[in-house]
Amino acid sequence: MLPIRWLQLSVLLLLVVSFSRPLLGQDQDVLEPMDVFQMELGSDPQISPDGKYIVYSRTFHDVYSDRALSNLWMIDVATGDHRPLTTGTASDRSPRWSPDGKRIAYVSSRDAGSQLWLRWMDSGQTAKLSSLPSGPSGIAWSPDGKWLSFTMFVEQAPPSFVKMPAKPEGAEWAKPATVIDRMTYRSDGAGYLDYGYREIFVLSSDGGTPVQLTDSDHDHAAPTWTPDGKLLTSANTHPDREMEPNNSEIFELDPMTGKAKKLTDRKGPDRSPKASPDGQFIAYLGNDEQYLGFQASVLSVMNRDGSGSRTVAQSLDRSINSFEWSQDGRGVFASFDNEGRGKIAYINLRGGAVEQLVDRVGGLSLGRPYGGGAFSVSKGGDLAFTVGMPDRPADIGFLKNGGPPDAARRLTALNDDLFTRKGVGEVETLWTESSFDGRQVQGWIVRPPGFDPSKKYPLILEIHGGPFTNYGDRFAAEIQLYAAAGYVVLYGNPRGSTSYGAEFANLIHHNYPSQDYDDLMSMVDATIAKGYVDEDRLYVTGGSGGGVLTAWIVGKTDRFKAAVVQKPVINWYSFVLTADNPAFFYRYWFPGLPWDNLEHYMKRSPISLVGNVTTPTMLLTGERDYRTPMSETEQYYMALRLEEVESVMVRIPEASHGIANRPSQLISKVVHVLEWFSRHGGTD
Repeated sequence: MLPIRWLQLSVLLLLVVSFSRPLLGQDQDVLEPMDVFQMELGSDPQISPDGKYIVYSRTFHDVYSDRALSNLWMIDVATGDHRPLTTGTASDRSPRWSPDGKRIAYVSSRDAGSQLWLRWMDSGQTAKLSSLPSGPSGIAWSPDGKWLSFTMFVEQAPPSFVKMPAKPEGAEWAKPATVIDRMTYRSDGAGYLDYGYREIFVLSSDGGTPVQLTDSDHDHAAPTWTPDGKLLTSANTHPDREMEPNNSEIFELDPMTGKAKKLTDRKGPDRSPKASPDGQFIAYLGNDEQYLGFQASVLSVMNRDGSGSRTVAQSLDRSINSFEWSQDGRGVFASFDNEGRGKIAYINLRGGAVEQLVDRVGGLSLGRPYGGGAFSVSKGGDLAFTVGMPDRPADIGFLKNGGPPDAARRLTALNDDLFTRKGVGEVETLWTESSFDGRQVQGWIVRPPGFDPSKKYPLILEIHGGPFTNYGDRFAAEIQLYAAAGYVVLYGNPRGSTSYGAEFANLIHHNYPSQDYDDLMSMVDATIAKGYVDEDRLYVTGGSGGGVLTAWIVGKTDRFKAAVVQKPVINWYSFVLTADNPAFFYRYWFPGLPWDNLEHYMKRSPISLVGNVTTPTMLLTGERDYRTPMSETEQYYMALRLEEVESVMVRIPEASHGIANRPSQLISKVVHVLEWFSRHGGTD
């Protein structure tokens, strides 16, 4: 008899083959759903202090456990020598060099859950440093290399509400009732939350017992060290933090005494503090609170005692993702997105000048072409970063200090073994005017491998979530699988998308969905005008905010032959009361509470347009989605059935809002979308 895991794999293979063969209609030189398991990506590149080596986390997809796992690999920058530091089916992540470059601390799941490990680089010897009850995160070395700091969830006893009578010996009673007295009692991906908070710890780099430095009623962000051995962190300690979830402050913490000193006091989020190399200044990210749907994270610098804060590079008008100080303290290296592409720039703190250094940072979202990336800086100013390309998942890149942007090198080719055999669709940038106001909007067209411009192809419009985020010319397995199935795929950044400045993003402030619909239709029209799209075979899909817009679109037009609405919000009133962050959503996305603004909530809810829908519509949502809860999908499904619209509801077991987090879930999502479109014309 075959082992169970082989039976499970056989079933998965049968499912994928049964869907992909008729849909793809292609030879074996295009991507197929099972190729998802062959894709790898590099993340979290950490360059050694002397700039000679880069250690990074190499993610792979295990077909038996159906999980994304990772090992640590190292690159010799000068020679290109590339070798594993860890192996096996574990998750090794978050590598961090000691200040002298002789050791690496990292987190690994290879023994007794996620624990802190240490590797000596001269001998290759490793040791497990901790036996923690919960996984550590945000690890950082003290300047003298003697300590490691991290945060960890510390569980607290839940409140006692009633005292039950004692049950008889041997009796089997039902589980006790759960009493909830917090506004945020569940979180997408984590489920129903245990009582407790993320606290700060330090652990000797020789091992031993961790020392808990904080014991509080709020969470702490991962700390960083100052040159004189203090810790910097951020936390929301305000009494009204449930109602004002974004009002965090920066604190200095003495690891010897546990005493904390507050350094900021403005209304708004202050976070990610890092001390200058000489310890005189602190740079940090944040913004003045305006309760806008989009608020850019700007860079500020203050004196070590919290005085003299000033904003730097205000003319940039882009939200800074992360930053690192230069060794001379005169500037910082910062990452941000611009027009759908990740950048790294050097910001001079004296004049605020911004010098672009790297043009393609990203590639960390395997499924869809979202932003995101990581970088680190050596003492000499050399950069290690993730490379985001339209035809590959993330690789690792390097730029020597002082080199021009075109001198950046891609040091790895993690997927060349797959993509030299499998063709991908070519990605073309599209700029067009919105029919609403003539504003320029950006999109991308992906043509099927083997594209013939004389033929007519069906088109899939794929819409991003957020809504305050961006797509770009980055690799996306889902998009490429649609193209491999014979579709032209269009995706883009309608108004509300980030990376075009605050004004563009806030065009949908208290106005979403709205004219973003016009932007998307203008992109569709511009693509049709190229002459190779069949106007009678148009399809639309999107997830989260893209699910909102997909439902909105089929309520506004019948031009699409079929739609797949993924993890949507259908009714903003019910969403605010059932999603996992109600105080944020109602305060930033609406003019007030639902019962005080009923008309406003309803006129922006796709459910208000359901009476117009004639488009065959599939709904696809994770059963453990607490961001856009399953109840939203169930409402829309029932409304469509009552309106006698052809519809089907697909529920993804055990999946949260990230319905494609596991490889088989990504595959399932793609084949369900393709099957629905195939049943309504597709590539026939």
